[in-house]
Amino acid sequence: MNFHPHYASSESTDPVAAVAEFARQIGTKGINTVIFFCSPDYNLEILGQELKNTFTCACIGCTSSGQIGSEGFQHSGLVGIGLGSDFHTRPFIIQPLAEYSEVVAEIAETIRCDSATRPNLQRFSLLLVDGLSMAEERLVANLYQQIGNVPIIGGSAGDDLRFERTYVYDGNGKFISDAAVFAVVETNAPIASFKVQHFEAGEVELVITEADAEKRLIIEINGEPAAQVYAEALGLTVQELTPTVFSRNPLVLSFGDEPYVRSIQKWNEDLSLTCYCAIEEGLIVAIGKAKDPARTLKQAFDKVHETIPEPSVIIGCDCILRRLQFEQEGLEQQIGNIMVQNRVVGFSTYGEQYNGLHVNQTFTGIAIGGKHLA
Repeated sequence: MNFHPHYASSESTDPVAAVAEFARQIGTKGINTVIFFCSPDYNLEILGQELKNTFTCACIGCTSSGQIGSEGFQHSGLVGIGLGSDFHTRPFIIQPLAEYSEVVAEIAETIRCDSATRPNLQRFSLLLVDGLSMAEERLVANLYQQIGNVPIIGGSAGDDLRFERTYVYDGNGKFISDAAVFAVVETNAPIASFKVQHFEAGEVELVITEADAEKRLIIEINGEPAAQVYAEALGLTVQELTPTVFSRNPLVLSFGDEPYVRSIQKWNEDLSLTCYCAIEEGLIVAIGKAKDPARTLKQAFDKVHETIPEPSVIIGCDCILRRLQFEQEGLEQQIGNIMVQNRVVGFSTYGEQYNGLHVNQTFTGIAIGGKHLA
């Protein structure tokens, strides 16, 4: 038996019309789960009610900084996928994010029970988090530690680089902040989770001499104001530091041979730098050096195909800073075509989750096979 996903998208800016078009494409008969990503420009109160009134199944989604669908990168509107009766989804809402311990324990117990009852099924989880909460590191680490052998992929909700407010959908008609949705999906289709980034550590190394990990602030580098040192290392003034500059020159930590990107969100009036991930005092970081993003992405998908030869869909969470770089370098169409060829449905994020880690400037994904396991 083959799994055929139901793709849907709408470019309509009217929430009623967008959901109606989206629902026509997905269909409601036999759909057990809807996963969607939407522009923050919608009237979210109306959009949420329309979603609730239209879909009676599990409905998971968040606001984005752009979507990825059957036409590649989409800058506005609504994009998503419907999963049929071969998939069973349990969504959990975690709110407020400072008080997650009890919910995480409940999630872990539920997964243990489900695994014991249905041991032959595959499981993966999708974690969508308020992208301005600064809570991702602790939450994803805690979830992964407690739930056992269930891959986690996910992304932090966006608001088109306004950095004002981001939302996840609560499954019951409302978009909420200071919250996360954690959805555990069971299926007998083969699955494979993966991540890819196209940066490696460059030659310029910097020492974080003062930082506020809770606020994700780098206050000083090499004993001097952080933004000033970073700008000088690039041959720029602080005023020339833009989101595009940050996207092309992230900070990279190296653990063994594995690079972990720590992207910069903005510089502040006190010349500190706000990051998308927690950063600690005493760390030595390098300014990242880019590899060919198109080739790196294609190689990652080729590797996925070794495990899942013909994915029916890849649910993907792709950092907004990657997309800014693609746009700046004229690669958006080429990268978008690679996404289309590999059946990616997803969104541009404010950070990505992969198993127990919160990462930046990364694509995290789950590939779902076209044929069921025997």
